[in-house]
Amino acid sequence: MKVTLSFEESISSDVSIMVDALRASTTITLALDNFNRIIPCFSPEDAFELKEKLGGVLAGERGGEQIDGFDIGNTPVGIKDFESDENTLILTTSNGTRILENMNSKVLVGSMVNAKAVGEKSSAIASEHIDVVMAGVRGEFAIEDFLASGEILYWICENFEEYEINEYAKAAILASRDYESLKEAFINSRSAKRLIELGYEDDVELCCLKNINDNVAIYENNELKLIKD
Repeated sequence: MKVTLSFEESISSDVSIMVDALRASTTITLALDNFNRIIPCFSPEDAFELKEKLGGVLAGERGGEQIDGFDIGNTPVGIKDFESDENTLILTTSNGTRILENMNSKVLVGSMVNAKAVGEKSSAIASEHIDVVMAGVRGEFAIEDFLASGEILYWICENFEEYEINEYAKAAILASRDYESLKEAFINSRSAKRLIELGYEDDVELCCLKNINDNVAIYENNELKLIKD
């Protein structure tokens, strides 16, 4: 099995894992406890139009802040406790949902909170190549995505006796092994500092938690749903 780590674009036509640790991947993972499907949109305008057609709950942010007119922001803490009779979440974010658009493989969503689960699921469905893809922030490297990817990659490699892994992925695994240092890096990252300034410190702390949820989203037919066993 080939195992790689990439930035923004996947190099696999087999299985890819999108990682936007702060916060889209975490929001998506936890939202699947309360919603049957999540529809990612690539602009607020698209999201408003889709709600007119389908109903559902609007969630999303730009620059970390909730979009005017939306029901909730891109907040895993908020979505975890959100109560609604709707079973569809319409989500738009600055980075993570944008990355999904251009992937030509089976696409799963990974974060710290479901790292073990997504590592195991990807290993079960891949035939030749798993590529973990960091979303980054506005085209730039984000350390939190690198570290969350390292945790996911660790669990992928635990599922294979033999695998070929690129050095970028090896570095991420090594960087993620000291959990206390990982949490410190998350909290002091550029993205986390911005979110804390906006009052989302609880989101940052939740996104650091390791393997607290077994949900794994798969992106099919422009929708995110729980992957079937």
